Amino acid sequence: MGQSVIIVDYEAGNLGSVYRACEAVGLNARVSSDPSVIAGADRVIFPGVGTAESAMVTLNRLGLDEALLKFAQSDRPLLGICLGLQILLDHTEEGDRRCLGLIPGQCRRFDFEEVELKVPQIGWNAVQPCQDHSIQKGIPSGAEFYFVHGYYAAPTEASHVIAHTTYGDRTFASVIGRDNLFATQFHLEKSGRFGLELLAAFGGWDGVGC
Repeated sequence: MGQSVIIVDYEAGNLGSVYRACEAVGLNARVSSDPSVIAGADRVIFPGVGTAESAMVTLNRLGLDEALLKFAQSDRPLLGICLGLQILLDHTEEGDRRCLGLIPGQCRRFDFEEVELKVPQIGWNAVQPCQDHSIQKGIPSGAEFYFVHGYYAAPTEASHVIAHTTYGDRTFASVIGRDNLFATQFHLEKSGRFGLELLAAFGGWDGVGC
């Protein structure tokens, strides 16, 4: 785990907690908003809280959108967390924004007609794998992780859904990925032992598919 890990700083919160989680599992991480630093990283973590609209504006302004696109085209591993998952898709209903388009699909707002549930979803919920992935190896089916989100990912291809979660009457993709991309809707850094196990597994992942 001596490789360099860059946590992308696009002026969103929770960078400190992601950095401390990396320290806890022995990842050599640092935070940067410099596109050239991201381009030279061995692996990248793309976290985020806040709105997709403001995040995309900041990514564009700092040149981080192009840096992330170029990095994703390499064989090096990229991890998205929460908003960092949603922005990997083509488009989000939040602010009607075009996103990075690295994984085909849409990000949609929770809208419940037959049940009364709080939006955003805040708290622990179960994650059920729907295909094998080396990062998830050892995590039991139904393990709970910590969520804070009002929008959910709807990938176009079922093959890009690695795990799913149910909230109310909606079952949504809570882990998505393809090739060297792996992204979670839940916050790894706030999800206790299982979250840290996933983060450690990302640190040892070679970035080749599942």
